[in-house]
Amino acid sequence: MSANLLPGVSSLLSGPALLGALPGFGPTTGGNVIVLIGVNLGGATSVTFDGAPGTILSTDPFGLLLTVTPPPHAAGNVPVVVTTAAGASTPANYTYIAPSVPEVPTVVGITPQFGSTAGGTPFAIVGTNLTGASVTFGGVPATDVNVFAGVVVTGVTPAGAAGNVAVQVTTPGGSVNVSGGFTYVAPPLPTVNLLLPTQGPVAGGTAFLIIGSNLSGAQVTIGGTAATNIVVDPTGTVLAGLTPAGTAGNAQVVVTTPAGSATVTGGFTYV
Repeated sequence: MSANLLPGVSSLLSGPALLGALPGFGPTTGGNVIVLIGVNLGGATSVTFDGAPGTILSTDPFGLLLTVTPPPHAAGNVPVVVTTAAGASTPANYTYIAPSVPEVPTVVGITPQFGSTAGGTPFAIVGTNLTGASVTFGGVPATDVNVFAGVVVTGVTPAGAAGNVAVQVTTPGGSVNVSGGFTYVAPPLPTVNLLLPTQGPVAGGTAFLIIGSNLSGAQVTIGGTAATNIVVDPTGTVLAGLTPAGTAGNAQVVVTTPAGSATVTGGFTYV
């Protein structure tokens, strides 16, 4: 009897047998690389996942390992079967996992709610599911955007025209508008009240002060030539500089900021 059993045992030992897959899971899109572990896997003619053929990449010389890529399949557990000239293996289990769907972002609000038309206003938006967010103001992208813990987005506003614009936050999960948007406010025009001194040599180099308001970012021309060494105090009320060279006589003094220009009454006289 044992002699009669030997051919059957020999046939069983020569057929492929699967022990498992590493990793035993992968995306529903397929195409990932997995390693099947078993015996007698050499010379495999096919590997199927729930009946759908995978792609055989390689096998080891001992027929213990078979490297394959699964085909696409719906999420769930499926049987994996290896077929060789000796027959089909018993199935091993493999799990297809559906990709997670990004959650739709939500926003609570933005601070501040207004800023200069010149842009450059730092802002913060608070909400949920903000990972990977980008932000636009009136359709124009903000700069220096950073996201913290998926709940806070910071950045810097772009330039925009005066008035209210929509603020949109976009993530892989979708887009959402910030309630109330953002209001661009034109910076106030500069004013000038006093120039000291009002005269100096034609060679230039005279130190001068201009007292007024909204002078931040200002440049000064005297007779159409730029003054040098311009410094404005933090309050934007006092400006200092050096006169350029000029010709004898009175010259117009113009102070220009991003918001506009103002002319100093009486000008500057070169002597």
